[in-house]
Amino acid sequence: MDGLLDKGRNSIIYVLAATNKPWLLDEPFIRRFQKRIYVDLPSYEERVELFKHYARKLNLDENVEFRELARLTNGYSAADIHAICMEVQMKVVSEFFESGGGDEPRKIRMEDFFEIIKKRRPSVDLEGIKRMLEWAEKFGTH
Repeated sequence: MDGLLDKGRNSIIYVLAATNKPWLLDEPFIRRFQKRIYVDLPSYEERVELFKHYARKLNLDENVEFRELARLTNGYSAADIHAICMEVQMKVVSEFFESGGGDEPRKIRMEDFFEIIKKRRPSVDLEGIKRMLEWAEKFGTH
């Protein structure tokens, strides 16, 4: 990061970075960032919106309830929700090809989401969240 600015120039450079393990960064590197913000796991309403966003191009049955999916995925990250939507799509497409095809894959049903969520656990554990909160308390800015 030391070589980003040329001597005598007024360059404006913004550096955005993200990490899941900030405690592995050395303190001199951390000090170079003016803002250090902890981003929590998505809330219930945020999970509803994430499901809507990631499933917007999927061929969904009318029985798919985003609010129920959000309720079932408390503790899941945005990346986890994205992976669930992609796995559900892959499940239906795989079924389509295994059955010999046809016109198009069937619509994705709520039961498909249940099956994937049952097998896929959250990628963030409570110990990791605790450690992240401790780091944010020590080094974070508001």
